[in-house]
Amino acid sequence: MKRNKGKLIVLSGPSGAGKSTVIAELLKRRDDISFSVSATTRQPRPGETDGVNYYFKTTGQFESMIAAGEFLEHACYAGNHYGTPRRPIEEQLAAGRNVILDIEVQGAFQVRSAMPEAPLVFLCPPNMDELERRLRGRGTDAEDKMLIRLETAKGELKLAREYDYIVINDVAEEAAAELDAIITAEQCRAADRIEFITEE
Repeated sequence: MKRNKGKLIVLSGPSGAGKSTVIAELLKRRDDISFSVSATTRQPRPGETDGVNYYFKTTGQFESMIAAGEFLEHACYAGNHYGTPRRPIEEQLAAGRNVILDIEVQGAFQVRSAMPEAPLVFLCPPNMDELERRLRGRGTDAEDKMLIRLETAKGELKLAREYDYIVINDVAEEAAAELDAIITAEQCRAADRIEFITEE
C-alpha cells in the first residue's frame, strides 16, 4: 500500500500524568512513529539528555527562535518556556512518518489552529491523589512549585473535554495500547484512503 503523508498526534496532560513513560511504551510497539523533541528553558531532570528528551535553551535563545518563526507552537508553563520546532515535523510528515508531540495544553490548541487535522489526545492519571503521589515521588520540586503544578493540573483537567480523545494512564502499557489504537484509527480515515476505492 502506498504510504500517505504521516499523521501528527498531539499528546498533552498534566505534569505527572506519565506522558514520557507512555510514549516510550508506544515507541516499542510501532516503528512508524517518531517523537518530536521540544525545546524548553527548564533545567534538565536527572537522566535527561539535550537533543534527546528536550533541546535545553536559555531564555534568550528561546526568544530568538520565536522571533525567527521557528516554532509550530510555544507556551509558558509553570514558569518555563516550551516550544515545538516546526521544520523537523514537516519533514517527517512529508516522508510518511507519524510524529507524536508531547506538549502542554496551551500549545496543543495552537497546533489545532495551525494544523486542525492533527488529533489531540489528553492523557491523565486515574485521579488527583495518584497525580500528587507521582509528582511527590519524583522528588524534584520544592513545595511551592509542587503546589503550582497541582493547581495547574486542575485547570488542565477541565480542558480535557476539548480534546478528541482521553486516555487514562493507570497502567502505562494499557495506556500505550490505547494510544496505538488511536493512531491506527487515524490512519484509516476515509479521506486518507478513498483513493484506494475504485469503481468496477
